[in-house]
Formats: sequence, C-alpha cells, structure tokens
Amino acid sequence: MVDTAAGSAYSARANRRLNFVRWVRRTHGWFGLWGALLGLMMGFSGVWLNHRATLKLELPSQQQINAQLALPDPPPATAEAMAAWLQEALKVDRPANNMRVERSRPVPWSDRSGEKGGGQKLVQPERWTFNFGGPNHVIQSEYWVGNKSVSVRTTSNGFVATLTNLHKGVAMPIPWILLIDTLAGSLIFLSISGAILWWETNRRRGLGLTIFGLSVATTVGLALWPMQQ
Repeated sequence: MVDTAAGSAYSARANRRLNFVRWVRRTHGWFGLWGALLGLMMGFSGVWLNHRATLKLELPSQQQINAQLALPDPPPATAEAMAAWLQEALKVDRPANNMRVERSRPVPWSDRSGEKGGGQKLVQPERWTFNFGGPNHVIQSEYWVGNKSVSVRTTSNGFVATLTNLHKGVAMPIPWILLIDTLAGSLIFLSISGAILWWETNRRRGLGLTIFGLSVATTVGLALWPMQQ
C-alpha cells in the first residue's frame, strides 16, 4: 500500500509538471506570434541604430528643409497659442506631438564677466520648441521669445528612417507606445518561459548554466567597461 501511494503521488507530480511544461510551451508560442512582426521591425531598426555611430551609417532618403516663418503682429503670447497658430500656418492636421518651454535664464559665461566688470548679466530669452507630424514626416519649430520669426525644420524620411522613428517612438501617439509596451512584456515572458522550457526539457543543465553564466558575465562586463574609461 505504501509503494502504491508513493507511486500515485509521484505520478500526480509528474502529470502536474508535464501539464505545466505544455502550458508554458503553448503560451510561449502564442506570445511569440503576437510579437513576431513588431520584433522583426524592432530588430532591423535596432541593428541600424546600434551601428549608426560606429559605422557612420546615414539614414537613406532623408531630406531636410530649413525655413523661417514670419510671425503676425502681435505674435502669440503663450506657447499654447503659438502651437495653435503654427498648426494653422503649417497646414498640419494634428496638433503638436510635443511642446517644450525653456524658461529664460542667465547665460553661463555671463556670471564671471558680470562679477568682474560689475555689469549686468546676460539673460537668455525663453525658448519654445514644437514637434508636428509623424514618423515619416517631422516638422520641428523653434521660437525665441521676442523674435519676429520662427525657425522651421521639415524632415522627410524614407523607409529605414521611418522604421527607426517607429522604434524610438518619435511623434507617435499613446496607443503606439502602449503597443510597444506589450511587445516589451512579451519579450520578458519569452525570456522567462524559454529558460523554463530549456530547464524542464534539457538534461545537459551543467553546460547550459555555464553558457548562461558566461553570457551574464560578458553582458555586465561590456556594460561596465565604458563607465571605467
């Protein structure tokens, strides 16, 4: 009776373990299917972004046009009013994706000269920046409070540049950012479930742990190396 009870308990544990492995394998596959297209896009654009500085890769089919846009008299008094005016003047369908206001402040090099010469410190005027458009077409506007014009830079991106902007989330709405968050969560689950599947289905665990340890050591070492330069 003892042997039978022990055998039944062992069989129950084995069945639970087998069911767990099957569930992990099945869920692993569904998560991989969900992130397949996004993962391909992120991988391709990530390789380009990772090597653009070292290999000096230029983004193909990227065109930039710089211009000055005269302001009405009187000019918009607030950053919000300026954003609304720019949307109408530039004939953009959507409002600004990003708006930033840098308050006026003394310029760094005026501190010493003001103290030595006893004169007034130079003050940098307030600066407003606005971004319009999407990943394939970006309009960046800059305005220094007090100027009579706004500088406008229009960038038209090709296929690769558009992919890199999608990767970085440039000029993308909140739903896209949340979609990328689901991809990040999927990658976390795929990493954990992949390790579980390997552990449960592979008997050469010593070799696997050695490879994993070397991977961790290499990653940490390469990440800390630039910090010690």
